[in-house]
Amino acid sequence: MIGQLRSAPNLLTLLRLIFLPFVVIAVLGGHYRWALAIFVVAGITDGLDGLLARLMEQQTTLGQYLDPIADKLLLSTMFLVLFATHKIPLAVTVLVFSRDIIIVIICSLLYASGAMRVFKPSWLGKANTVAQILTVLFVLLHEIAPDNFWIAKSRQLGFNVTVALTVLSGVHYVIRVAYDLKHQGVKTETHE
Repeated sequence: MIGQLRSAPNLLTLLRLIFLPFVVIAVLGGHYRWALAIFVVAGITDGLDGLLARLMEQQTTLGQYLDPIADKLLLSTMFLVLFATHKIPLAVTVLVFSRDIIIVIICSLLYASGAMRVFKPSWLGKANTVAQILTVLFVLLHEIAPDNFWIAKSRQLGFNVTVALTVLSGVHYVIRVAYDLKHQGVKTETHE
């Protein structure tokens, strides 16, 4: 495990986690330029860790768990802090958190019970993550340039798309897991 932690991609993921308190402090202090810069650098490390893992053939089991946890922690924290500072509506934040909590609970129960060990993200889930990232970016940009019409419209579009994709990806995830479990049960019954 320690060897996996020393790999360059996993170190970048840990760096992303280290950025977390600093971006929170920047937002709470009203330093939105700093918050935006830290958030963008964290996003760059997210892209780099995946690229390095493939190029350097350093894909690890730890990285497969750590990377999505770091992503969700960063995004969830940003939504929570931006909600607390009245920059993101309550409904958007509650939907984002509810979906993520439901998915974590389902994954944990299925993993602990041995019913499923692999949870691959769907294209809807990936699209939802992109929508959340863009929403946070436009919210921060709106605080830097509040009079910019296009940024304001993009921020509102981000809220709407995030809500739609959060609901769709959550429902899709539950249906997909139910389908996978049903077919695993059929395979188990036919092999016994």
